[in-house]
Amino acid sequence: LIKICLNFITFKPDSRRYCKILLEPTGGEMESGEWGKLFIRSAHARASPFDLVFDISLFSDRLLPATTDQLKSTFSRFASTECNGSRFMTAEDFVCKFLSLPVDAKLHSATVKLLARAADKDKDGLISFEDFSQFESMLRSPDALYLISFEMFKSSNTQPPQISFQDFQDVVSLTESGKLYPLQPDSDFVARYFGKDRRRRIGYLDFCELLHDFHKEQALAAFRHYDKDSCGRINVDQFCQIMFTAKRHLLNNFMVENLRKFCVRENVDYVSYPYFAAFNGLFEKMELMKRIYLNVSKGNLQTAVTKEDFLHNAQPHAQVTPLEVEILFKLCKLAHADRCVVTFQDFEHIDPDHLKRVSYIKRLMNIQAVNNPADRDAFIVALENVYRFSLGSIAGACGATVVYPIDLVKTRMQNQRTAIALGEVMYRNSWDCFRKVIHHEGLLGLYRGLTPQLMGVAPEKAIKLTVNDFVRDKFTHDGNIPFWAEVIAGGCGGASQVMFTNPVEIVKIRLQVAGEVRNGSGSRVGLGSVLRDLGLRGLYKGASACFLRDIPFSAIYFPLYAHAKRWFADADGHNNSWSLFCSAFIAGVPAAGLCTPPDVVKTRLQVAARTGQSTYTGIVDCFKKVLREEGWRAFWKGSAARVFRSSPQFGVTLLVYELLQRTFYVDFGGTRPTGSEVPAVTTRYDHQEAENPYHFGGYKLARATFSGIETKFGLYFPKFSASAN
Repeated sequence: LIKICLNFITFKPDSRRYCKILLEPTGGEMESGEWGKLFIRSAHARASPFDLVFDISLFSDRLLPATTDQLKSTFSRFASTECNGSRFMTAEDFVCKFLSLPVDAKLHSATVKLLARAADKDKDGLISFEDFSQFESMLRSPDALYLISFEMFKSSNTQPPQISFQDFQDVVSLTESGKLYPLQPDSDFVARYFGKDRRRRIGYLDFCELLHDFHKEQALAAFRHYDKDSCGRINVDQFCQIMFTAKRHLLNNFMVENLRKFCVRENVDYVSYPYFAAFNGLFEKMELMKRIYLNVSKGNLQTAVTKEDFLHNAQPHAQVTPLEVEILFKLCKLAHADRCVVTFQDFEHIDPDHLKRVSYIKRLMNIQAVNNPADRDAFIVALENVYRFSLGSIAGACGATVVYPIDLVKTRMQNQRTAIALGEVMYRNSWDCFRKVIHHEGLLGLYRGLTPQLMGVAPEKAIKLTVNDFVRDKFTHDGNIPFWAEVIAGGCGGASQVMFTNPVEIVKIRLQVAGEVRNGSGSRVGLGSVLRDLGLRGLYKGASACFLRDIPFSAIYFPLYAHAKRWFADADGHNNSWSLFCSAFIAGVPAAGLCTPPDVVKTRLQVAARTGQSTYTGIVDCFKKVLREEGWRAFWKGSAARVFRSSPQFGVTLLVYELLQRTFYVDFGGTRPTGSEVPAVTTRYDHQEAENPYHFGGYKLARATFSGIETKFGLYFPKFSASAN
């Protein structure tokens, strides 16, 4: 990391490259270069600066350009033709031998020549080293799909680069759908782009719009092809034929296999044009549909959304029609016929762009324990709880270590007796206590009793987090849990921790106050002497008070934390590190503050009373004596220290707990922490090649790019289908 300022971040991944992020209110921009070669990419506007650094540094690594030596050696290996002392690649050399695309050069020579034309700048049928090198740079461009498509449609090297109607028609006629539904030269669509006389030539940007609009035009032409009587409807077989050909790029394998089944189940004999348009519009607006789902679910990917809630949240989007929503929910019934709801898993089933779940953090472990939530058995559930317990132990230890000095000050303030008869006020306030501990006992005095605290706080926090998550899972249905169930789950977590909390608390408290006075022999009180004095039964002294404190605390804390996470989540429902800490910190303020009185009672019961101080026989006796001797204010002693200790402790604990679950990812088929994952569409960068030793830099994306031209634009050429091969 080189520099962090208010409006930009720069860092240097290695000796040759630099990266710069401009932080703007609406987003960021990243520049990555190697000796003056720049690549610009829009960054995630919703990510925090540190998320941007991590995400974009990975992006720049994936797009590391090929070196000149790598390109020269690879070109020399595959170039088979020599002309005027220079070597060239033929179309077959480039497409079949170098890129290894699944095309039969003998049966489909026209397809091979067309694909090779994308790299042939001169359009002379031969690829020079300069063409080869420039194509590698083109593959690394953000708009590579459009750039390469434009080069494929160009038949001549004109300046400025343009294509004619004949160029467009020649390429479209080679596609599978173009053969079934030929482009009509006298159509209004052709006249809008190329003029009525078809003599107008269009440049790159106009071509991008042409390619985008061609989808709808071809679907309309296909519908007219089958609707010969102009009655505004076609039969189911004709509808499926159109979807499998002209609209093939909108469907994934799941939809291809289940489209006919869907029509039969819905008793669809004929498809009207409005239904046909809505069906295609649904898949074209799938990203918007996912955005509406995330707005309803608040980022919880396990939530099942009803049609009424979905329609209510779709009202601001005028382009979404009720018929499209109706079709969406009917399609979702393919996965769950008994419920009219939509889940994120439904989008994963029907979305043509394969979805992935990302957490904006590098996973050191990625394990899929079960393929389907229905495969969960008792053993998997037990493993999940062991997994949570282990991560909770680490998180609890981290949180306790960070705030232990505050906890020591809180304990000493709560144990201080303020009865006038004693005439003994050692600390005026928490800050005075903090200063006196450092002055009389040194810096290490702030960590007196830390060892038993860590020995007990790890299982204590682990069991609390595990039980809370376990009970929440039992009450969660379709990703939703009622508020009363959240309270019960938190209370169960608080009750379960007392078996670990009480022994640790009583030992910790006696060690923390031991620094105030020496014992009778003048020696310091140690862990061994405290354990001998207490005995086994003494370790659970004041357990009732622990229940009185921990159950309400957890019942308040965990529901507030869950709702605070939703408040701090971004538009996708994702919680970054800062929002996790803030949510956990804020939830701890009312939980810790309101539970201070039972904490004072617990402390008085567990601490060893000195000569002249009152002793207590139980909770009620302690409450009465404190109220009579010291007043109501005594019950709120150390409340500030308790809030300042509990809030950051749980902030650190929950932050570490959730980040560990993201880093050491194991999918047990149960519920995941909300905000830990967001949906993202897989791109060609997710499919770059690693096994081909001759594909460097942008050429690692070559096969994925040509496949993307099919799936994005619907340009399926004979014997060239990544899905079929």
